[in-house]
Amino acid sequence: MTAPVFVVERLPGGPEFVLDGPEGRHAVSVKRLNPGEDVVLTDGRGRWAEGVVRAAEGKDRLVVGVTAVREEPAPTPYITVVQALPKGDRGELAVETMTETGVDAIVPWQAARCITQWKGDRGLKSLGKWRSTAREAGKQSRRVRFPEVADAMTTGQVAALLAGADFAGVLHEDRDTGSEPLATAELPTRGTIVLVVGPEGGVSPQELAAFAEAGAPPYRLGPSVLRTSTAGTAAAALLMGRTGRWS
Repeated sequence: MTAPVFVVERLPGGPEFVLDGPEGRHAVSVKRLNPGEDVVLTDGRGRWAEGVVRAAEGKDRLVVGVTAVREEPAPTPYITVVQALPKGDRGELAVETMTETGVDAIVPWQAARCITQWKGDRGLKSLGKWRSTAREAGKQSRRVRFPEVADAMTTGQVAALLAGADFAGVLHEDRDTGSEPLATAELPTRGTIVLVVGPEGGVSPQELAAFAEAGAPPYRLGPSVLRTSTAGTAAAALLMGRTGRWS
């Protein structure tokens, strides 16, 4: 099994580092790590350190001997999923599984047909949950570069994001729109890929038109219709395989 990952604000500058606070408590009291076990310390932005546990002190202090500090380059092509807001806690499920799959950025989208509305304090709280989920899922899946969860965007802002991508598309199950299979789309091996996942009620015709004008035509995944909370993960897995990210 690969070494467990712990998040730190700054990577150690010397041969020894004390992991304390919530991460230290998790390492000592939950993971119950012992001297000699390997760990990884990361800032979640690509920089990480290999380490070996030297001692566990109290309930929340782990003394780590640092053996190497490294940096993981930003992946290419860089994959962003624009996720329409699902109902209930299915948004966190979508963020969790997309993080585990390897998505690089997630953009919450307030689509016209979204039942869920992010407004005021509720919206800030929901955004915080998405970001916390990405962080925890990044640790669990042993990533050292966690996905960025952006502020919620409007349809106009999403269109501008799509216009700047090297490949952009909207997942859409309706064959009447002329959607092509994502499995056979011509994909870049570098640059940026942006995919839009609509809400349970589907992407509206007006939104489809705005995204098509921005250079993002509709694509379909397969013969079955996926829920909004799983479509992004399925599409990301397809892209990871086709672009060589999983090779």
